[in-house]
Amino acid sequence: MLHSRDRILTTHAGSLPRPAPLTHLYVQRARGETVDPSALEAAGQAALRWVVPKQIQAGIDIGNNGEQQREAFFLYVQHRMSGFGGSWNRPAFADMARYPGYRAMMQAQADASEHVSNRDGVPKAVGEVRYLDRALIETECRDFRAALDETGAGFAEPFLTAPSPGIIAAAMLNEHYDSEEAYLAALGAALRVEYEAISNSGFLLQIDAPDLAMERHITYQDRPLGDFLGFSERVIDTINNALVNVPRERVRLHVCWGNYEGPHDCDVPLDDILPVLKHARVGALVLPFANPRHAHEVRALKQVPEDQLVVAGVIDTVTNYVEHPEVVADRIELAAKALGDPSRVMAGTDCGFDTSAGRGKVAEDVVWAKLRALSDGARIASGRLFGTK
Repeated sequence: MLHSRDRILTTHAGSLPRPAPLTHLYVQRARGETVDPSALEAAGQAALRWVVPKQIQAGIDIGNNGEQQREAFFLYVQHRMSGFGGSWNRPAFADMARYPGYRAMMQAQADASEHVSNRDGVPKAVGEVRYLDRALIETECRDFRAALDETGAGFAEPFLTAPSPGIIAAAMLNEHYDSEEAYLAALGAALRVEYEAISNSGFLLQIDAPDLAMERHITYQDRPLGDFLGFSERVIDTINNALVNVPRERVRLHVCWGNYEGPHDCDVPLDDILPVLKHARVGALVLPFANPRHAHEVRALKQVPEDQLVVAGVIDTVTNYVEHPEVVADRIELAAKALGDPSRVMAGTDCGFDTSAGRGKVAEDVVWAKLRALSDGARIASGRLFGTK
């Protein structure tokens, strides 16, 4: 994994806007309507070849495929793994229950948009979970490599994402296994196929694990903190087992409190979860610090082990403000100060811009302006921290 040796490197958290026709196809499929697989494949390929050069033009050093060939950051596994069927509705975030007016506003906005929901009508585990065909993830890797080759430039370092077993276990209700531990073990074994395929293809692996923070105010909102931390520890153990053949320095772990514009005043503090996150067998943590609820927690980075890097979220992903590059630079400097070593810092986004197709709250043209601001701010910070431009 590259370090910011002489300048601050830029990256993002994974999902990027999907073209409207592609989103429409994903929504149709999610509703159970018939979708021509070849049409979906063609739309995904076109979107992939659109999104890679857009990142390069915005100045992103460490980019990915924008998750264009997936309908959501974890829901796609139902098409690659056995055992999923039926549906259920996830519990509401604790802050939605606290503020019914806010909840009504958010529901009205959701009702007015075409999107794939990662909360309502989510599949359940109703049978044995196993990965169906390694060729599914290998094809995605090959497609990304081909899109990179076509640019003639590519990224300083490319990455691909895969979900944490914990977010699947929490979001896709277990109705088959006799214990959470057994469900997690099955998910870990299945996800190991993706983790290893991504790494073996020469890409960094980013594991998306919002469960390690967000589930505190969903599944565990009415239970003691210790119960949630116990869940997080079990998830980390499962991830570590699944990464046995993946070099630690080729993995980064993305943790967040949910990618939505809300009160977030039920979120667990970063100080409470960092002691658990430190046990993850990964080379970097991807954490959000641009949003107004968690910006102050950048100070907690002093707890991060010296052999780990940090992708500091310095761009918000749920509002259409375009951050001023000077603000971005200031945020990067705060992260570098907390870590005590600017080479361990990369500049990133708080989360993805379209974690579930159609759910993104930032206009597509504003997304690229935000990523350009990210690059411009990183250049300013580089001059201050390294004396480079």
